[in-house]
Amino acid sequence: MTSDATPSAGRPLLSPWRFVVAFGLVSLLADMVYEGARSIIGPYLATLGASAALVGLVAGAGEFIGYGLRVFSGYAVRRSQRYWTWTILGYALTVLSVPLIGVTGALAPALLLYGSERLGKAVRSPAKDTLLSHASTATGRGRGFGVHQAMDQTGAMLGPLLLAAVLAWRADDYRLAFGVLIVPGVLVLALLAWLRLRVPSPEAYEERPAASSGPVAAPLAGGSGLPRRYWQYVSVVAVLSCGVASFPLLAFHATTTGLVSQPMIPVLFAVAMAVDGASGLLVGRWYDARGATVLLAVPIAAAVSSIAFLDRVWLIWVGVAIWGVVNGVLDSTVKAVVTELVPTAQRAVGFGWLALVRGLGLLVAGGLLGATYDAGRGWVIALVVAANVVALGGLAWVLRRMDQD
Repeated sequence: MTSDATPSAGRPLLSPWRFVVAFGLVSLLADMVYEGARSIIGPYLATLGASAALVGLVAGAGEFIGYGLRVFSGYAVRRSQRYWTWTILGYALTVLSVPLIGVTGALAPALLLYGSERLGKAVRSPAKDTLLSHASTATGRGRGFGVHQAMDQTGAMLGPLLLAAVLAWRADDYRLAFGVLIVPGVLVLALLAWLRLRVPSPEAYEERPAASSGPVAAPLAGGSGLPRRYWQYVSVVAVLSCGVASFPLLAFHATTTGLVSQPMIPVLFAVAMAVDGASGLLVGRWYDARGATVLLAVPIAAAVSSIAFLDRVWLIWVGVAIWGVVNGVLDSTVKAVVTELVPTAQRAVGFGWLALVRGLGLLVAGGLLGATYDAGRGWVIALVVAANVVALGGLAWVLRRMDQD
């Protein structure tokens, strides 16, 4: 692999564990920024005159940008092999866009800035994961990525809690709430610059880095050659994603009904993120012990999470916590099946297409559930349950066929 630079003579690399922890701190600070923003974007857009349909569509489009475009940025990163450049650019898009959302005070610019924040996630993810994978070779892949994920989710809790404190102190002051996020954002860029200086070529952590005479070209069609069973599986994940409501829509419901105050919305999101991190670890262990059948619980949990749209405060909290379980598994254990279905050389492409179809599913869910909410919350619950019943049947069929292969 060709890096952005060659290590300077005499400058020692950080130890692999220090690199992992430092990169984990980058993710912790960045998650404070964008997960903090995600925790309040629904109620904020409502103050600017957005309807439930628009909030749902924006949330779905944001998820599609963040997940779906990774397959294209992954190919672009692989072609250029400028891993640090793409990583820093992606984080810069996020940490600079978020504080400006509160400054605009107008709906259209706020929507564009939210979209650019999500674009930053799509831009950096393939490059960031590649950089981290080199150090995790020395630390152990499971432990390295596990520590990174734990720090990542810590930031996802701290950001919303910080904004909860701000909104409790200055009610409805979204300009200040978004503005304070510039502090962890600046720290992200400073820490990335330091890491780039200390470890310009993380592939040096590999005992036998792959030799390369230049950038490797990859055809954009990249999905060809993937097994049929893989496409059946990702199709089921797409249907499942259509039955997962977005948090901005859940927050819109909680605040517009008066069941949860605006300062408590970030706390609600922090609870979901705590459950998200814990569920990924626990279900991952169960997956290793009992196999992919444990994933049958995911569509069941996603259907049950629709209780968050009912008119009881405790049901909102319980429903959002279950929603956190669903997202935690979708972000972690669901990917493990890809390693069983796709040959090693094709896994990067397989993960990219999995992200794309999941993003498409979330886009459909955002627009459809948001529009349906305006017609009646009972229809929202019915659609969520129906999508997950179909997903449960499809997943059971695919897993049974996998056992027979």
